[in-house]
Amino acid sequence: MRVQSVLASHNVSAVSEHPAPRGRRERAARLAGSAVFYCSLLLVALAAVPYGSVEFWWASAFEAGVFAVGMLWAAESLLTGGLRLRRHVPLLLPPLALALFALFQTVPLFRTAAGVSISLRQAISADPFETHAFALRLFALTLLGAMLLRFTAGRRRLTILVLTVLAVGAASALFGILRQGAQTAETGFVLPALPRGIGYGQIISRNQFAVLMEMALGLALGLAASRSGGFAASLFYLSLAVPVGAALILANSRGGILTMLCQILFASLLAAPAWVSRRERGVSEYGARGLRRGAGTLRSRAVALAARAALALALVSLVSVAVVRVGGERVVENMSTVGEELGAAGADARTNTRRVDIWRATWEMFKDNPLAGVGLGGYWAAIPQYHDASGEYTPQQAHNDYLELLASGGVVGFAVLVWFACVFLARARAVLRSGDPFRRAACMGALAGLFGVAVHSLFDFGLHLTINAALFVLLAVIATSDVNGDALHRAAAGGARLRVE
Repeated sequence: MRVQSVLASHNVSAVSEHPAPRGRRERAARLAGSAVFYCSLLLVALAAVPYGSVEFWWASAFEAGVFAVGMLWAAESLLTGGLRLRRHVPLLLPPLALALFALFQTVPLFRTAAGVSISLRQAISADPFETHAFALRLFALTLLGAMLLRFTAGRRRLTILVLTVLAVGAASALFGILRQGAQTAETGFVLPALPRGIGYGQIISRNQFAVLMEMALGLALGLAASRSGGFAASLFYLSLAVPVGAALILANSRGGILTMLCQILFASLLAAPAWVSRRERGVSEYGARGLRRGAGTLRSRAVALAARAALALALVSLVSVAVVRVGGERVVENMSTVGEELGAAGADARTNTRRVDIWRATWEMFKDNPLAGVGLGGYWAAIPQYHDASGEYTPQQAHNDYLELLASGGVVGFAVLVWFACVFLARARAVLRSGDPFRRAACMGALAGLFGVAVHSLFDFGLHLTINAALFVLLAVIATSDVNGDALHRAAAGGARLRVE
């Protein structure tokens, strides 16, 4: 009996001792996960300060910071026993495949004659160094997206993610408006590389600044239009959208203003009409009786669509008037030059700096390298032999991200983009059916912001800027992340078993 009591006491003590280390391990894992999430957002916010991290040093510092946070994530995964990314793998595979393809473009595969008896091996890329840099940047952005997808595990963090995008956009807009009104000297304003008349806000290029504003504006408009949080929440998001929209107009970017009008149309049409939810509830609750109301729902649908179209037309007209009133003659005069950019060439010096000339040269480059392109990041090195001009100006970008991807990555690179778009839209469509109104609203706003990037990329290269690429990743995460609340709602609605990780 004494032996049994001793063994029993040992068993009890063993049971009581084991939970303590496990509890400390779980707390350490939670702390590491929180650090990964908030440090990732801090890196994005800091990337917006030094000219949007356009310079090599700042962009490299951002990438190094992302990889450092990735090491912290690795430590967290050791504590929890895995990365827990299985459901996000389909979304992460396309950018990883594109980064690996970029590395493949730098491998010397072909022999070229360098002299009478000397030959050199040549890679696909016209500039292997820049292609390496592109691959590293894409790896960093993919890692950033993976970390945010993994640790955006609740509505609170999703809200913080949304507010981070809006805060970066609103702060940049207010700084731009302040700079325009207060800067009088030709020297830099706060930052040394911001002399008067150069760029807008803290961004050296006004067109790239416009892309930043479009992402924040689309998110704010989508959240306001959804009315998921009531009138007060909509008013809050509109209050953030006003300075962002004003800065977008004052930046005097033709592409930015045209994109803003497209975003307003998109946001007004994307906001789900009330008849959809009523019809779904009627069918689910009343069955056949709900189906008998089909004729009435069709009439309601027609009325709702007509009202939506009228609202979209009214909003576009209102914003057009606001563009003229806020931007003034300078903006109107700049918008009038769109025809010159796309029309026939004049008889002046043969610089061929118009977008239509650059697009024509880029298309010729693609036709000569249709399969694998000239190297992602190597566009600038290959375009001179196709740009038929005086040589006074050589384009560094195609001013069309789709066309540049086609020329730099060939059909292979463009196929990866289509792959990503298909996976992303399928995930976003599923999120739009979420039972959480805020979840749907955030997805709607993110889609509006990404739609602006998609439109503006037709005639510019805004995603080449580090902060714009990082905010693009944040919007993609907002539109596709599957927070625990949604999983619980689906389990409750379907009566299925749920395994919470």
